[in-house]
Amino acid sequence: MTTPALRLRPGAGRQLHGGPVTFVVLAVAAIVSLFPLYWTVVAASTSNNRITRTPPPLVPGANLAHNLKEAYTQVHMGTALVNTFFVAGSVALATVLFATLAGFAFAKLRFKGRSLLLMLVIGTMMVPPQLGVVPLFMLMGDLGWSNQLQAVVLPTLVSAFGVFFMRQYLAEALPTELIEAARVDGAHSLRIFWHVVLPVARPAMAVLGMLTFVQSWNDLFWPMIVLNGDNPTVQVALSELGQGYVPDRSVIMAGALLGTLPLLLVFVVLGRQIVGGIMQGAVKG
Repeated sequence: MTTPALRLRPGAGRQLHGGPVTFVVLAVAAIVSLFPLYWTVVAASTSNNRITRTPPPLVPGANLAHNLKEAYTQVHMGTALVNTFFVAGSVALATVLFATLAGFAFAKLRFKGRSLLLMLVIGTMMVPPQLGVVPLFMLMGDLGWSNQLQAVVLPTLVSAFGVFFMRQYLAEALPTELIEAARVDGAHSLRIFWHVVLPVARPAMAVLGMLTFVQSWNDLFWPMIVLNGDNPTVQVALSELGQGYVPDRSVIMAGALLGTLPLLLVFVVLGRQIVGGIMQGAVKG
């Protein structure tokens, strides 16, 4: 008895190639996406008088080094960069760890009240964070943490979005059979999490870590309330740049460039894992 040959659709298995229109559209999209960064470099390298001209300059000037030095020395930019690396890194690592633990529990473990707890976690995403600012600030004052970095780190160690994101990913990407096989071999939940869940969740963890790092790096509202200019983050330091009767916009843009370069460096280092995680999650979905 012979097995009937599989019939493939015409063109199946062939690599897709983009036409000229595709390349033109992609080139235009890339130019539009990169133009804000290019304009930041142009504005940071010119004088304050030149940046206000009409039409504005489109070619970088010769004052980039001077403006970067001014932005670095006018405020505690060195301290701000170190503080922000510490805050964003700590928040990203903690969020990825706790969200993956909670996502694994909601996705694969069976316990009473699981659905209700998940609904409560998702429901917290609907509450505006501004509603908790006053009691949170009072709590930080009672603990003596005003103008200290732990006042920024501890309230953001985990996020409802991260828990929901990891739960959705692990519910689809992690086979239940792997967990059952590990339990048959005598593995407890923490060992299963370390040896089974983490390898499967690594792409989603990279995506969540990058999103959390960028969000924490760009956070202004809460750090502006609980910190001051003596111990700032990058966004708090940038808010104090160029102050005066006539704001020096070129120095402000130079400070913005200083605050953006570390994010670009992080994306260059983790870019492949981030894109791979997004693509893998899209295929599994």
